[in-house]
Amino acid sequence: MDAADEARRLSALYDEVLGGNRVPGAPRPLVAASWQRSLAAAVDPELDAPPVVVDHDLLEALRTNHPLRAVLPVLRQTLTTIADEASHIMIITDAQGMILWREGAAAVRRQADRIALSEGAVWSEDQIGTNGMGTALATGQPVQIHSAEHLVRRIHEWTCAAAPVHDPDTGKLIGAVDVSGPLRTVHPAMVALVTAAAQLAEGQLRVRMAAADEMLRARNMQHLVKLGDSPGALLTPSGRVLAVQPLEWLPDRLIVPTDTDRIELGDGREGLIEQLDEGYLLRIPGTPIRRTRPSLRLKLLGAGQPLAVVGGREINLTLRRAEVLTLLLLHPAGLTAEQLMLQLYGDEGNPTTVRAEMHRLRSALGGGVLDTKPYRIIADVTGDITDVQAALRRGDVRAALDLYAGPLLARSDAPAVRAERDELDATLRRAALSSADPELLWRFALTSGGAEDLEVFETLATGLPAADPRLAIVSSRLERLAE
Repeated sequence: MDAADEARRLSALYDEVLGGNRVPGAPRPLVAASWQRSLAAAVDPELDAPPVVVDHDLLEALRTNHPLRAVLPVLRQTLTTIADEASHIMIITDAQGMILWREGAAAVRRQADRIALSEGAVWSEDQIGTNGMGTALATGQPVQIHSAEHLVRRIHEWTCAAAPVHDPDTGKLIGAVDVSGPLRTVHPAMVALVTAAAQLAEGQLRVRMAAADEMLRARNMQHLVKLGDSPGALLTPSGRVLAVQPLEWLPDRLIVPTDTDRIELGDGREGLIEQLDEGYLLRIPGTPIRRTRPSLRLKLLGAGQPLAVVGGREINLTLRRAEVLTLLLLHPAGLTAEQLMLQLYGDEGNPTTVRAEMHRLRSALGGGVLDTKPYRIIADVTGDITDVQAALRRGDVRAALDLYAGPLLARSDAPAVRAERDELDATLRRAALSSADPELLWRFALTSGGAEDLEVFETLATGLPAADPRLAIVSSRLERLAE
């Protein structure tokens, strides 16, 4: 059955059902339920246009503050070109069904204006009856409404498909994406198209949320650290738990009160909430937890076996575990599973693999060493790489060379570890060359990186005293490097 025949069938069914007659082939359950909700809200099937249309200034204010504004480029790229080619328009609404943005073919927009399918109009079910946007928002699922499935007769010449969009932080409905067009433009792929666009929008919002989380954590972790041994947590503005220290149990999200500094923790306990510039600091009143932090020493430089020493207990590390501990050592504020995945594997990684590895690593190291939300080292930690870095920051090149046992995890191909290894070697090289001290430069020349460095040996050739027996070695190496 083509679109026109289906429209005629639906129109006949519409007249019979709204006339109060019992007829075979009743509307789809989704449509029938929507008609019932719409009629219960006193929507007139002979309505001309949505009764609520906001003015331009209010519309601009709503657009400016709406979270979907940030993903407009993605939605335009996904939907507008297709809508233009298929004589459709792309529509984005807020959670109340107000049309915030409408784009597409000019001819279709002119037709849409005749039924107030335009920016600023509210197309919720309780205002204009059954329609793609309103019904998607009412049901929380993608829908397609065709011809006489619309409750209001004047919209029967249109077909539309819409999908709801949810906030990845709170899970709340924030709007809908819709593709609408004249009756002749109906296509079975419309629902799949708007569903994919909604999922893409949610994915982009999730990426932005992760970036905001990392920024909040980096800027505010100091407040949590200052609690010392007292239990506490760092919360997002929506109450999501970003970081904790030491608490036996805490839900992933808390309801942050607006009129008091007391907060219920969900298990009978009560906490104190303090508003920060970004998010909140949660403190648990009472006696601070007294604990002795275990010590952790990481040996990561050179060609030998990577090693962790926990309270005097030596633990041989696999390369992957050494890579994880290297990244956590160099990011004391912590990293999420997704961030660790990218730094270890690049775009081809899987956060589930990282979480499984972290579980095994925490068991191997014992309690009080690693924490979650985010993954971070909570023991009193030192490492040979950070010792070298500290010496270089002090300008003590001699101490840095004393501590430098070789490249950082030389066998590692993890992107972030390679970058840290190259940066450390380059910094040490610059410091040795800039020192103008032949003794320090000679010591660097004995490292694996310095042994093949032409500039280092050229500088030694001019810097060592004429009677220095090492000049013969330098000359021989220069000849080989020149070849």
